[in-house]
Amino acid sequence: MIDIFFSIIKRVAHNSFCFNQEVIKKQIPKQEKHFSVDSAKGSHTTQPLNMMKTSLLFLLLIITCLLVVENVECKPNYREALAKSLLFFQGQRSGKLPPDQQIKWRSNSGLSDGLQDNVDLSGGYYDAGDNVKFNFPMAFTTTMLSWSTIEYGKRMGPQMKEARAAIRYAADYFLKCATSTPGRLYVGVGDPNVDHKCWERPEDMDTVRTVYYVSSKNPGSDVAAETAAALAAASIVFRKVDPSYSKLLLRTSQKVYQFALQYQGSYSNSLGSAACPFYCSYSGFKDELLWGAAWLFRATNAVYYYKLVKSLGADDQPDIFSWDNKYAGAHVLLSKRALLNGDKNFDQYRQEADNFMCKILPNSPSSTTQYTQGGLMFKLPESNLQYVTAITFLLTTYSKYMSATKHTFNCGSVFVTPNTLRSIAKRQVDYILGENPLRMSYMVGYGPYFPKRIHHRGSSLPSLSVHPQTIGCDGGFNPFFHSMSPNPNILVGAIVGGPNQNDGFPDDRGDYSHSEPATYINGAIVGPLAYFSGNK
Repeated sequence: MIDIFFSIIKRVAHNSFCFNQEVIKKQIPKQEKHFSVDSAKGSHTTQPLNMMKTSLLFLLLIITCLLVVENVECKPNYREALAKSLLFFQGQRSGKLPPDQQIKWRSNSGLSDGLQDNVDLSGGYYDAGDNVKFNFPMAFTTTMLSWSTIEYGKRMGPQMKEARAAIRYAADYFLKCATSTPGRLYVGVGDPNVDHKCWERPEDMDTVRTVYYVSSKNPGSDVAAETAAALAAASIVFRKVDPSYSKLLLRTSQKVYQFALQYQGSYSNSLGSAACPFYCSYSGFKDELLWGAAWLFRATNAVYYYKLVKSLGADDQPDIFSWDNKYAGAHVLLSKRALLNGDKNFDQYRQEADNFMCKILPNSPSSTTQYTQGGLMFKLPESNLQYVTAITFLLTTYSKYMSATKHTFNCGSVFVTPNTLRSIAKRQVDYILGENPLRMSYMVGYGPYFPKRIHHRGSSLPSLSVHPQTIGCDGGFNPFFHSMSPNPNILVGAIVGGPNQNDGFPDDRGDYSHSEPATYINGAIVGPLAYFSGNK
């Protein structure tokens, strides 16, 4: 009982001292009003009130003592969060795990991926809490990890090595997908419709590992151009540390992009139920063609890709950025030429980037972005944090570009400075790390309170070392999936789908839209975490 009491006190202490001051101010008048109403009922309330004050003072004394002893840390530790956000990718690895694997409850899996097509497609990442390799979101994740490293590598300190390792693990897989069979680009492994009916460890997979690809007859410009973007961005990351590998990545990127350009069409139409409704290309493929051309231009500085970028246009002005819709990312990426190089040919992208920010900022007259009462950007009900982390990356990166040239702009009557964007970005990162009404960190393994029942097969099922017997397709549902117990394996660094629009979070394994982690959520937050950790 004493341990329980003290754990409650510690939590009260943390909440009391770290809670947002504005929230506290809102609560005080309500308490005063409550006391005055009670006092009006008669003088007999005075004694209980005095006793209550005495009790509160005693509790405050205990809290103060505990704070001194425990040294409760209120400010987010961005360096710790950065390290954990990268460690997460080790938990998503498919294939033969390397000797330096730190997440030990994972083992080799998917070693025969590609066998039915007589190719080796082992490696890469499982996209979320399932055992499928979807290349479309995996490629976006890789592009974002690479962009993070390009922009913020100097701030990453010792985590630069881990970031490169995470990028290379995906890039090696994409090289296999792009070069194994002439005329084909492999874009996924594992039948998602079958896999999603199972709850089993990746190490035990007994479902069909169907191989999916696009070709000239069944095009997929969206997934191909995103793969090209990932390889081009990765080539920049390895340019100095591994020149030969960098050149291989770039050559492959150019071939894959040419394929995307020559045989235009959406992979959603070619793959049907293997892509939809899981990762449908809802925005079409024009945004990926622009995105891919922008990254190849960044990697080569070639006039050919510049002309492609200009010909593809940038008319679409969304208020979102994600694995599906790349327009805003392309605009910010290209705006660098206007802001840092003073190239007037890229002014339209700077203007597009300005317009996007105006749709995100809460006080802007053209804002189309909702915020929860706790201050979290809220775009869509399912896995909202994927949009928060991706947009936050654009906020920090555009703020960085603006700072370099003292660029400012207006959203109607609202004057926007680099610090305006930085403040919004910091609020989002801090919210995710625990500065929110629930005091819940939405990064697993970070802070004292984080999601314990995440929607993730490997995390929710006992590891091979604990339970060496095979867990079949249906074997994981009872007692594991339906259990109220915390997951036995902590997927350190995983960021889940996040709270609802009322800042609520049930921590329910069955509620995948809020409790499922995904590679593309983490892939986008690595940059902002490096930015705020400030390791120069």
